[in-house]
Amino acid sequence: MSEDPPRCRWASADPAMRAYHDTQWGIPVRDSRALWEKLVLDGFQAGLSWRTILLKRDAFREAFHGFEPVRVAAYGDREIERLLGNAGIVRSRPKIAATIRNARAYLAMEADGEDFSAFVWRQVGGEPIRGDGTGSATRSDLGDRLSDMLKKRGFSFVGPVIVHAWLQATGVVNDHEDRCFRR
Repeated sequence: MSEDPPRCRWASADPAMRAYHDTQWGIPVRDSRALWEKLVLDGFQAGLSWRTILLKRDAFREAFHGFEPVRVAAYGDREIERLLGNAGIVRSRPKIAATIRNARAYLAMEADGEDFSAFVWRQVGGEPIRGDGTGSATRSDLGDRLSDMLKKRGFSFVGPVIVHAWLQATGVVNDHEDRCFRR
């Protein structure tokens, strides 16, 4: 029987987190809608564990109509109340409102001819940048800068810590630990 490969410490103990780490976390995402979905989910994580969001991810996808920005941008009071009544997701009015606002900002970028994925990847010259290999960074200059750029485009719940976590999760920043087989 072979040993599990070494992985980032945060993903070693829990089977759900291990599967997420091994198959998704840190793998470069270049699809604009998928990048936006992950940014929204990282915003919902604020103050919570990623495991909580991970286990609710399918419910989030269902509740937010597959994270289709056009549909989410059209949400009004009725949809907000529907979401606040959905026990399958995190029922936070500010986070729900931010999701709607972020869908509108995403669509505004698109309307201005700015592809979301191209915008994100342009910040790193089109290739993932390598973290320091410790896996301990919770913030970065890139996260700070991109947070400011997103806010200027109308996004909310995109503070520097959230944005850095999002960059790690979507493989824009390779922050797997040196010992990890995914590095």
